[in-house]
Amino acid sequence: MGLLAVIAVGLAFALDARFAEPPARIHPVAIFGQLIAPLDRDWRTPKLVGMSIALLFPLAVAAIAAGTILLVTVPFLAAIVAGLWLFSTTSRSMLVSLARDVLAAVDADNPTAHSHIRGLVGRDTTNLSPGELRSGAVESAAENLADGLVAPLLAFVLGAQVSLALGVGAAVWVKAVNTLDSMLGYPAKPHGTASARLDDVVMWLPARVSALLLAVAARNLRALSVARRWAHAPPSPNSGWPMATLAAATNAQLRKPDTYTLNPDASLPTSEGATRGVRIVNVAALLAFALAGVIAWF
Repeated sequence: MGLLAVIAVGLAFALDARFAEPPARIHPVAIFGQLIAPLDRDWRTPKLVGMSIALLFPLAVAAIAAGTILLVTVPFLAAIVAGLWLFSTTSRSMLVSLARDVLAAVDADNPTAHSHIRGLVGRDTTNLSPGELRSGAVESAAENLADGLVAPLLAFVLGAQVSLALGVGAAVWVKAVNTLDSMLGYPAKPHGTASARLDDVVMWLPARVSALLLAVAARNLRALSVARRWAHAPPSPNSGWPMATLAAATNAQLRKPDTYTLNPDASLPTSEGATRGVRIVNVAALLAFALAGVIAWF
């Protein structure tokens, strides 16, 4: 089983490096989002409906994904299918590319920087300064490292200790939970409260593992202890850890206006500092794949 899981992780990494993302028309996450979109409306009993959505939909798609592995009787082919599923639930190249595009647009004083960054953040970007745009790119790269890569990878390798099907099901379940949170988990949407709370639980460990990977990638383990000062500043109980660790490692202030400020005594990221921050995220992502391969083997 260890070798099959390693093959799956290696294939997911290779596909990510070559293609970044599956085509949108067949991307399982995009299809899942299309299925959920009609449910994002007012409900007479929003909490009950929201709880049903949070519990049932991720389990359903996880069962479908796991079933595709069980249907393949040739072990090597099962590993290939598992790798395809893992590729669809993880993102490294696209994340780093988006962040770098924003930084390049800011450095070129290109007005498209404000629209480019909307692929990374959900905030109003209209009036953000160049430093705030760089901050948004860097902090979002750190946050998305956790939910877009480390969380599904960690779920896969832990589940694969039991079976390849369980590993795939776990990765897809985590990705579905995270997708529901990103679509529904806002205070103005009571039908998304259950999704947000479930995501808080699921992301507890991946966020902290991501912080550790960032500290290692920056060759600055002290950044972890420094990050404790600001890790709880963001409203999320988890996203503050990777963002605060990167703020400490790069000695830069990362802030979301009117919401939180990390490393408040430092200045907003310079061009060089922001570029280094994204590079650290990329190295941490590579370490995540490598660590997943090691865990899968053993």
